[in-house]
Amino acid sequence: MLNQFFRFLLLLVFTCLYTTAQGQQKTILRVAAAANVQFALEEIVPLFEKEAGVKLELNIGSSGKLTTQIAAGAPFHVFISADTAYPDTLAKMGKSGGKPQVYALGSLVLWSTKVKNKAELSTDFLKSADLKKLAIANPLTAPYGRAAMVFLKNKKLNKLLQPKLVQGESIAQTNQYILSGACDAGITAKSSVMAPAMKGKGHWIDLSGGYPPIRQAAVVTKYGKTQVPTISKNFVAFLLSAKAQEIWARYGYAKP
Repeated sequence: MLNQFFRFLLLLVFTCLYTTAQGQQKTILRVAAAANVQFALEEIVPLFEKEAGVKLELNIGSSGKLTTQIAAGAPFHVFISADTAYPDTLAKMGKSGGKPQVYALGSLVLWSTKVKNKAELSTDFLKSADLKKLAIANPLTAPYGRAAMVFLKNKKLNKLLQPKLVQGESIAQTNQYILSGACDAGITAKSSVMAPAMKGKGHWIDLSGGYPPIRQAAVVTKYGKTQVPTISKNFVAFLLSAKAQEIWARYGYAKP
């Protein structure tokens, strides 16, 4: 009888420990994010994780490819796009779980690690014979690449530079072309050059005007609404919070 009692007590203890461990497991929020926000998210994500008591898993890529994955059923709870068009596309397909929210306005820069000083960078540099290769993100899948092409067209440089363009799958790959020197320069997201890791690496100038504001939106996916609706909604709201907006600003984004 005594042995049975101790066995029962031991089983009870193990059951309690297991239940407690299960309860302490953090909810995982899977987020698909455009490459241009990667550096800023490295600061934003830990703040939300601490505040909400959850764990975030980031999948970084071009907005177009991430949209295709979500439409095909990829299990992402939240989508952070580099524009509003892709979230709107998901909404029309019935793949979103809420209304897209614009969290920041992005902008373009001309960046080079090959020029000796900033004064060399200008629209005239884009016309120079010294420029053999110019990196941009693929305009078919990356909003920043699309904005770059609009800029070049409005500056009447698209035909001249078409043979020199080297397209990256995303802003991340575009930046690699610039950093490695594989391209003489590139048109990329301002957030890239504002990252602490990029400080002192080459020279850059703002490309103001010549393209519409890059309105970036985030949305809860249909999967997110089904699986973790409250946490997904709270994370999108956090991207618009004062804490997050302070970080967005440090990476060159403007308030929506």
